[in-house]
Amino acid sequence: MPSTLFDLSGQVALVTGSTKGIGKSIAQELARAGAKVVISSRKAEACEAVRAEFEREGLTAIAKPCNVSRKDEVQALVEHSLSTWGKIDILVCNAAVNPYYGPLAKLPDETFSKVMAANLQSSIWLSALVAPGMAERGGGCIILVGSIGGILGTGTLGIYGMSKAADHALARNLAVEWGPKNVRVNAIAPGLIKTDFARALWEDEKLRTSREATTPLRRIGAPEEIGGIAVFLASKAGSFITGQTIVADGGVTIV
Repeated sequence: MPSTLFDLSGQVALVTGSTKGIGKSIAQELARAGAKVVISSRKAEACEAVRAEFEREGLTAIAKPCNVSRKDEVQALVEHSLSTWGKIDILVCNAAVNPYYGPLAKLPDETFSKVMAANLQSSIWLSALVAPGMAERGGGCIILVGSIGGILGTGTLGIYGMSKAADHALARNLAVEWGPKNVRVNAIAPGLIKTDFARALWEDEKLRTSREATTPLRRIGAPEEIGGIAVFLASKAGSFITGQTIVADGGVTIV
């Protein structure tokens, strides 16, 4: 008899920032594990294109655009998901921005606000909207996509790393708040992954070669390697894990 540890049949997953890269891979792997998924990013055309792609693969998905920095759009996203499928069992907060590259001393005030709104406050909003329903149904899973930038120091990506460190802390705090209701909250901290979001890093041959040379696995990661972790955390296989940050970086943070 095949194992059901990773079976997500009958569950509904809402994944923000899911039209490309890590977010798309997470949505795709959750759907392949049996979940119905809500595809979301800022552009409606991109959302629909991914939904159609999933449909061609035989996966069940709907599309709803949302700018997670806008509370009214976040509320509309959750309402649309609930009106379509009646529940949300899995929430993945992946949407994020990284508009600044440089020292914190020169960080514009408006950029600080933009990064924190998209990368942190939106996760607080979404969790507050979704967790009560999970609790009423006996449990659920929230996954925040962080970064090793939230663990390591940097001279150029400080505000992004700070926002991700806050996401890791948010996972711990939400896990304490909602654990008694069987709502599990964890974070995933990817290292350098081959996505459009990190293109400036891995397309730079000198930078990439340097990173690979100092990574124990001697390579950068692929989006599906993060998608698989999300399935694990959302499934029965991860049912005794909460408040944790799962690092997937090829070993960068251990050396």
